[in-house]
Amino acid sequence: MATTEDRDAVGSAPGSMDAWRKRYEAVPERKDELTSTISGIDVEPLYAAENAAPDDARLGFPGEFPFTRGVYPSMYRGRLWTMRQFAGFGTAEETNVRFRYLLEHGQTGLSTAFDMPTLMGYDSDHARSLGEVGREGVAIDSLADMETLFSGIPLGEVSTSMTINSPAAILLAFYLCVGEQQGVPRQLLRGTIQTDILKEYIAQKEYIFPPEPSMRLVTDMVEFCAKEMPLWHPISISGYHIREAGSTAAQELAFTLADGFTYVEWALARGLDVDDFAPRLSFFFNAHLDFFEEIAKYRAARRIWATVLRDRYGAKSERSLLMRFHTQTAGVSLTAQQPDVNIVRTAIEALAAVLGGTQSLHTNSFDEALALPTEDAVRLALRTQQVIAHETGVVNTIDPLGGSFYLEWLTDELERQAYDYFRRIDELGGVVAAIEQNFFQREIAEASFRYQSEVEAGQRVIVGVNRYRQEDGEIAILKIDPALEQKQIDRVEDVRARRDVAAVEARLAALHDAAGRDDVNLMPLLVDASRDYVTMGEICDTFRDVWGIWRETPVF
Repeated sequence: MATTEDRDAVGSAPGSMDAWRKRYEAVPERKDELTSTISGIDVEPLYAAENAAPDDARLGFPGEFPFTRGVYPSMYRGRLWTMRQFAGFGTAEETNVRFRYLLEHGQTGLSTAFDMPTLMGYDSDHARSLGEVGREGVAIDSLADMETLFSGIPLGEVSTSMTINSPAAILLAFYLCVGEQQGVPRQLLRGTIQTDILKEYIAQKEYIFPPEPSMRLVTDMVEFCAKEMPLWHPISISGYHIREAGSTAAQELAFTLADGFTYVEWALARGLDVDDFAPRLSFFFNAHLDFFEEIAKYRAARRIWATVLRDRYGAKSERSLLMRFHTQTAGVSLTAQQPDVNIVRTAIEALAAVLGGTQSLHTNSFDEALALPTEDAVRLALRTQQVIAHETGVVNTIDPLGGSFYLEWLTDELERQAYDYFRRIDELGGVVAAIEQNFFQREIAEASFRYQSEVEAGQRVIVGVNRYRQEDGEIAILKIDPALEQKQIDRVEDVRARRDVAAVEARLAALHDAAGRDDVNLMPLLVDASRDYVTMGEICDTFRDVWGIWRETPVF
């Protein structure tokens, strides 16, 4: 029983925040680890109403402005997120087999990874492709490969995601043509193509052309899809790769949304109405290991996007205000040491994505720090999503962490930091100008250096890396048969030998002429070229001849 002396020693009424704080301060804290978030945000030991009393207007309800708690009224009570597993390796035949395997095991959407030559706009028989064909994704050189990739997969029944950026318009044209061959009208094709060229300059570095013509090509896609492919998402505005490059959560949030606003501005300058294209813009975020920071990031993103689209860009349709996003668990968090522990990391990250309200989710396989995933590993990654969906109970109520003092404070803090970055970017002249001045690159480099320094000092514990080490045994990894490269080279040479050379030359001449003009949308010409089996490399070489290539000034 407490005495008068005990209460006097505390100096505040029992049950008050001041009373608790005095008791807390009397107990030493652990000093061997940082208590800030992964991004470096200082975290108080306890949050209460005085830190972040929930604001009903800013919190709202699911499916209502500002969509902090979710974009749909029923969220997962009505429909689970789309379960996608990233797949692609070797030639189109091998990846087609993996696609079928995933669909048979309960995947509900396809997600396609392409190899480095495809990402950089080179055919498989180009000198620069040597040793890279089919290594980190599937090799796609022409419509013939796309036909094989989706053989036996009805495009009218599946939703397909394609992760490619600089040559995205060409891959979309290939896909549209496969749909035509299957009898699926382009207006019924569903899916997403990444197309986010701005984050390539900021983080991933898989660009080909300079920013201005690249943005013209993106805007051509947005315009074409708004008119011809109403169910297709022409851009997946991606923070994932920004985070993988070493950014903080706030930088991922701010830089991704700033890119999104830039795409909106280019489309408006083209003469499009914001409500004609904004509903088909989608987003792609990282799910890192700092559980609450990730959930707060998604909630802040929805609120910012809805507010800016309405107040700055004049969107009137509610659909334009909905930030729908795909999430992938953090590849950068996976370790080659004790790879089995990655199963735990991925499960926690996936749970954060679900509690944050994602519309689509990819869970990384535990062996991806070593190689492309095996079938067993990718099946286990898919099962992780299925356990969260059907066994944990987290889908039974919407936004179950909403109203948490800590979560609401952290959501507000990330939102504040994002708006601060928007101001700094505007002062530099916008996203393209900031890229040319290396602003984003420097910010990410500094954040990455801070984090790595904390890891090396042991202040950020990475299980199995800087603490709890042990010797690892051998695990089975996927090995790409080197013979597949020659197989793909033979395929593209065979395509060139069988096609109408005069038609190909005419298509390339038309693209060359149109690329030098500002009044022509390139998408219809790309579709025509695809039907005549003009290759990816031939099209990109034509654009390189007109636009040149981009070389970044290094940042150290």
